[in-house]
Amino acid sequence: MKKLVSIVVLLLSLVAYSQEVDKLFDEGNTFYKEENYTRAVGVYLAIEEQGMVSDDLYFNIANCYYKMNKVAPAIYYYEKALKINPTNEDALNNLAFAKRMTIDVIEELPKTFLQRFSASIIQKFSFDTWAIIAVIASFLASLLFLLYHFSSSSKKKIFYFNTTIFSVLVLIVTVFFAYSNFKTVQKNRTAIIFSSKVEIKNAPSTSSDEVFELHEGTKVIVLDELDNWKKIKIADGKIGWIYADYLKEI
Repeated sequence: MKKLVSIVVLLLSLVAYSQEVDKLFDEGNTFYKEENYTRAVGVYLAIEEQGMVSDDLYFNIANCYYKMNKVAPAIYYYEKALKINPTNEDALNNLAFAKRMTIDVIEELPKTFLQRFSASIIQKFSFDTWAIIAVIASFLASLLFLLYHFSSSSKKKIFYFNTTIFSVLVLIVTVFFAYSNFKTVQKNRTAIIFSSKVEIKNAPSTSSDEVFELHEGTKVIVLDELDNWKKIKIADGKIGWIYADYLKEI
């Protein structure tokens, strides 16, 4: 009986939390429509502080910062939205506009065939999406195998056998894609420069030599960290050290 009461209380708490979040979200949307972007972003950030993770929420936060001409936060939250949902076309389009506000023009290194395939196919969906497709394929393969096993018609057996094999192949491919996507996300720690201008050093020390400089809004890959310094790489392959307070990991 105590367990049942606890479950009911938990469910009621979740419903109340959901209603509160929806109310705040609507409030933020109202401020946004009124072009009161400062208050709108304040409401959205309050939702984020409650532990809410959503590409729609991050997209709205980014839009507010974009309207306020705050380059780094806008790009940061567009990137966060795309990390959750890489197929968010609105976030992709708005990110392209936000990047035009940045100062740094960095020419990307040519990608290999595998890198292009990963970016255009594997990274097109999140690893959660690939995992869901894999689960669906596994259930479908099991069902088709049972139909094959209990079917008395030779034509149906051939059909169910072939579709079972196809489902198993889809399962194997999607599991591989999910794992590959997960490893890529874990390996590629990305961050956005938040300082208006920052010197990138050749060693994790303020007295070391400057190798190049970056400006706010530029996306970098975090390779390593030491104390309050982070080793980064930019799209053209240049590597250096930056003080950790000058960037924010996505």
